Amino acid sequence: MGLMLESTSKALYAKGGPHEFAPSKRPRVRLRTLELAGQLRVPFTTGILIGIGESRWDRIESLLAIAGLHAKYGHVQEVIIQNFRAKPDTAMGNAPDAETDEFLWTVAVARLILGTDANLQVPPNLSAKDYQIYLGAGINDWGGVSPLTPDFVNPEAPWPALTDLKKKTEAAGFKLRPRLPVYPEYFLNTNRFLLDALSQKVSAMADAEGYVQGGMERYDG
Repeated sequence: MGLMLESTSKALYAKGGPHEFAPSKRPRVRLRTLELAGQLRVPFTTGILIGIGESRWDRIESLLAIAGLHAKYGHVQEVIIQNFRAKPDTAMGNAPDAETDEFLWTVAVARLILGTDANLQVPPNLSAKDYQIYLGAGINDWGGVSPLTPDFVNPEAPWPALTDLKKKTEAAGFKLRPRLPVYPEYFLNTNRFLLDALSQKVSAMADAEGYVQGGMERYDG
């Protein structure tokens, strides 16, 4: 389960801001949802969106808010750092996309704030030309890349081929491994986050380390 925090910046929902007419994007609403998920012990995915008018300090405050709730409840299994991409026929259709340097800076700062144990993701299809550079900035996850379905939120941005993703990941010194929607640390050797029946179903699909049985070989051919 998940919900993007996007930003804690109040300026974004002020008059003329990108979230002016989006009450569900108010920071207090999204932070409350994130806190309730922690109280209910739901493994949760959240993240921030950059390039929509927020400042660097806004991003830091947003990441600190996520880190604070995770420190209290231990339930934030993944944090997405997502770059804004302009879409036609929207209020920000002519706005510039997030700059690569700002994106890299934010990923690196997120790793420093969230710590070495955090799972940090950048969607590779939204930075198709050079997505591998974010491995060096601190990410350890590519998100829900699918060989079968498009990115339904960003259908104009196709997923990279798994062969290309594997090649670039390994060239950067890492190993590409398919995972389940629930990260290993939230069901292996713990009963804090999943009901027994669900934990058994998840475990049946996982190898000894909590990743998908069969690894990348499942997707060859």
